[in-house]
Amino acid sequence: MKRRDYEGPGDLRAMQDLTRRLWSPESRWHIGDLAWSRFQHVGREPEWPTSLWEHDGQVVAWAWAQRPGTLDLRLDPAHPELAEEILRWFDGAVEGLERDVTLLEYETDLAEVLRRHGYRAQELGVFFTHMRLDLDALPEPKVPAGHTLRAVRGEPDAEARAAVHRAAFSLPGLPPSRVTGESYRQVMRAWPYRAELDWLVEAPDGTPAAFCLVWLDEEHQAALLEPVGTDPAHRRLGLASAATLAALHAARRLGARSAFVAPRGDDGHPMARRTYESLGFRGFARTVTFVR
Repeated sequence: MKRRDYEGPGDLRAMQDLTRRLWSPESRWHIGDLAWSRFQHVGREPEWPTSLWEHDGQVVAWAWAQRPGTLDLRLDPAHPELAEEILRWFDGAVEGLERDVTLLEYETDLAEVLRRHGYRAQELGVFFTHMRLDLDALPEPKVPAGHTLRAVRGEPDAEARAAVHRAAFSLPGLPPSRVTGESYRQVMRAWPYRAELDWLVEAPDGTPAAFCLVWLDEEHQAALLEPVGTDPAHRRLGLASAATLAALHAARRLGARSAFVAPRGDDGHPMARRTYESLGFRGFARTVTFVR
């Protein structure tokens, strides 16, 4: 067994290969999660110690720490002994005393390892609800008169696409979004991004008002929504729903049979979850955060 540090986009692809090999509808991670999370910001790599574990030339685990003390990981269940090693690596990769690791509730074996290392499940606080939709009977998207629904045209749209993202996710009481035109171009160059799965709604004056990006795992015919949002100046018009439906129709044309999304599940953030429920998504699992 060999551990090595993350060295660049080629290693992200290796992490995605493991994630796809282990994927099931009950998985927390999708190949699109990794592409979006790694490339949506520029210059944060020093905050993200990341390692890969290989066996016979194949990646069998990855661990991605975010300072000061957060860990994400994916581990081939054929190598359960690595869980202990990953947690020891995590302790050496970050500073301070506080640690947190988020799992999907089905990952009971990893949860037991965390408990042995002094972690406890957080009873209150942020959690995410994983939701699923079969794509066999999608309604057609509709936008208000004067609005335009279209797919992104590639890198020339990166600045506008980043601007509407920042508007949607820079909210009072939360850190401002760090997505920029430069970082969005990184996203566009990442596998498996496809411009025909990235949709915008434009207001009558041509301003981007809402968006939905879908990532397609062709092997599993599974589409992931990440991210979806609306500029606060254009909310309550059904624009995010329209962008989502348009992106899902495009994904279905490319072979997707089901779609997944993971909005906040805690009571203080019901709006996104309700939007997805109105489109037919249904929750099937939730995340659990373990702290020490």
